[in-house]
Amino acid sequence: MKGIICEEVDRFRLTEHLPEPELAKGEAIVRIRRIGICGTDYHAFKGNQPFFSYPRILGHELAGVIEAVSEGAAGLSEGDTVAIVPYMHCGQCVACRNGKSNCCSSMKVLGVHIDGGMRERLAVPVSHLLPAHGLDLDQVAVVEPLAIGAHAVRRAEPKQGENVLVIGAGPIGLGVMAFAKYAGARVIAMDVNKERLQFCRSWANVDAVVNALNNPLEALSELTGGEYPTIVFDATGNARSMTDSFQYVAHGGKLVYVGLVKADISFNDPEFHKREMTLMGSRNATREDFEYVLKALRSGSIDVERYITHRAPFDDMIGEFERIWLKPESKVIKAMVEL
Repeated sequence: MKGIICEEVDRFRLTEHLPEPELAKGEAIVRIRRIGICGTDYHAFKGNQPFFSYPRILGHELAGVIEAVSEGAAGLSEGDTVAIVPYMHCGQCVACRNGKSNCCSSMKVLGVHIDGGMRERLAVPVSHLLPAHGLDLDQVAVVEPLAIGAHAVRRAEPKQGENVLVIGAGPIGLGVMAFAKYAGARVIAMDVNKERLQFCRSWANVDAVVNALNNPLEALSELTGGEYPTIVFDATGNARSMTDSFQYVAHGGKLVYVGLVKADISFNDPEFHKREMTLMGSRNATREDFEYVLKALRSGSIDVERYITHRAPFDDMIGEFERIWLKPESKVIKAMVEL
């Protein structure tokens, strides 16, 4: 079986000799047809991903087709196109018992803590498969990154017309914008890239954009009548941005860290206390979020065609990843590997 292994920092290896997965009780064998490339994959390749060890088979944004399924898997059949929930949780810890499997204390994420889907076939618990009837493979492959945005929005609970700022116009930030709009919020996008900000307007239909390099405090004050956004999402994974984001939150507002950075973040406690600010982390997503995204995709609310900007067949992935997708000038939003 073919697969691509990240052997160490800055080195992939294509192999044709991976062992075939075995069908166990409560599992299905899924033939992988699409693999979305995530910021996690870039960070892992460059040695900047927390909770990571080598060698590792990457890949957690996955679309596949069931080749075999164990008995008793209600609602799943051979030939079904499925989305894969890549977060393998224990089901027993305090988070799992309270319905927060996305932050399980023993979390094992495909392609991060355990080998992922950058291979031809994968054994997956049927509990982590969602039938994707009516959707194409590209749509199914982006359910996971969009679910991260949907989960962050659900955590923050924006109200109709509420001023929401989303910092970072990468694929995760774009998903946050799309689902904040879907929830009825007034969304402001912030980034340092003018072209990305234009894309935020046309793709996510945001209400306003702010260039983070051009006095963002003044711009946000003008856009909100001097009050600032009551919810701020930071989806940059950049320590400087995550530190600066405290100053953009309205009194009584919420700051939600969607991005992850391998660093410490500090803030001014008197200012934090004065505003009675709520600081929240948002990690991964739940099955409920995946189902919500599938519903949004079926409604036609998300333009997947423009979200995916780069493609490569599986055998060419390594070259495209290293020569093109890693470089900012390539303007990648979402790269997709096809099998």
